[in-house]
Amino acid sequence: MRISVLIGIAAAALAILLAMYVAVLRPWHLRWGATPAEATQSLPGDDLLEGKLAQVTRAVTIQATPEKIWPWLMQIGQDRGGFYSYTPLENMFGADMPEVHRLRPEWKPRAVGETVWFATPRRFDGQGKMIAATVDAPRAFVMVMPSDWEKISQAGRGSAGSWGFVLVPMDAEHTRLIARLRSGPPVNLKARLAGSLFWEPAHFVMERKMLLTIKRLAEETR
Repeated sequence: MRISVLIGIAAAALAILLAMYVAVLRPWHLRWGATPAEATQSLPGDDLLEGKLAQVTRAVTIQATPEKIWPWLMQIGQDRGGFYSYTPLENMFGADMPEVHRLRPEWKPRAVGETVWFATPRRFDGQGKMIAATVDAPRAFVMVMPSDWEKISQAGRGSAGSWGFVLVPMDAEHTRLIARLRSGPPVNLKARLAGSLFWEPAHFVMERKMLLTIKRLAEETR
C-alpha cells in the first residue's frame, strides 16, 4: 500500500474523530451534569462580564444543604485547601497545590476583592490567580480575572473571564452545585484550536473531579 494512501486513510480517520468530538463529546463535557435549563439560565456573576463570551456550565447533586457545602467552597485556592482535584497532576506543573480534605475553622470566609491563588505566587510570574468578585453566602462564589476586577471595582464590567459556583436548594436535603466558566473569545485560530482541543478537555477533567470531591466531602460531613 502506498504511503500516500496510508496518509489519506489516516487523515480521513482523524477527520472523523474530530467531527465526533465536535458534534458529540465537546457539547457533552461542556455541559456535564447540567440540565438544559441550568446550562442556559442566567446565574449570579454573569452580569460581571460583557461582550461575546464562551460559557461552560457543569453541575452535580449533593445530599447536603447549601450551608454544609459553602465552607468547602470557601477553602478553595492554592493559599488554602487546594481545588479538590488531581493535586499530583497540578503539582507536576509547579502549582505547589495543597490537599486539605477537612474543614479548617481558622480560615475565614473569602471577602470580595480577595486574591484566590491557583498556583504559588513564586511561579508563573505571580499570574496564577483570580479575584473574588461575588461572595454571597451560602449561594454564590464567583471569581474574575485581575484585569476584570480593576474594571468591576470601578463600577464597570469585565470581559476576560469568570469562574463561579452557585448553590441551588432542591429540597430540605439536596442541593445543586453549579459551576460556570465564562471567557472572552480566542485571539486567533491557534488559540481557538488550543482551547477546544486541549484546555477545554483538561478543565473538564479537573473540574469534574473537583465537583465530585466536594460532593463526597459535604455528604460525609453533613
